[in-house]
Amino acid sequence: MAKFGNSIIKGLEVSEIIAVLNRAYADEWLAHYQYFIEAKVVKGIMKDAAIVELNQHAADELRHATMVADRIIQLGGTPLLNPKEWFTYTSCGYEEPKDFDVVSILQDSIKGEQCAISVYSQLVDMTRDKDIVTYDIVSQILADEVEHEEDLQSLYDDITEFVAELKKSLA
Repeated sequence: MAKFGNSIIKGLEVSEIIAVLNRAYADEWLAHYQYFIEAKVVKGIMKDAAIVELNQHAADELRHATMVADRIIQLGGTPLLNPKEWFTYTSCGYEEPKDFDVVSILQDSIKGEQCAISVYSQLVDMTRDKDIVTYDIVSQILADEVEHEEDLQSLYDDITEFVAELKKSLA
């Protein structure tokens, strides 16, 4: 654990930061798996575009998990060691895909991103002016999560608009 580097943390207990980061760590792993498995089972119109997006997001969530784990270790903590713990500590949960239709998959993914945005917004507020290193990390992740929501929402809108126009033309 960095002694001097962590001495710049003001107004927060390091153990509190580690606990909150472990919750985010659990979320990232579950999000990684959710995107990974959704990319495997998705069906329907424009599924290839969805697969590309889902695979990219899975890779990003794994990168986020690495960033969070590295920060937990820098702070002298230990990232959650057992995947079973992810379900105990998660803020956003895990929704197993039940309907493999691309629209349903995208709706579930958008909901997950909105939860991640909420979690990281709280982390940004918590660490602002108190722990600049964690603040920087969670700000980067928050920016990615906002971009993910936008990407997924745009794809969802494109698909639903296309289907609506197709239905109109067939009516």
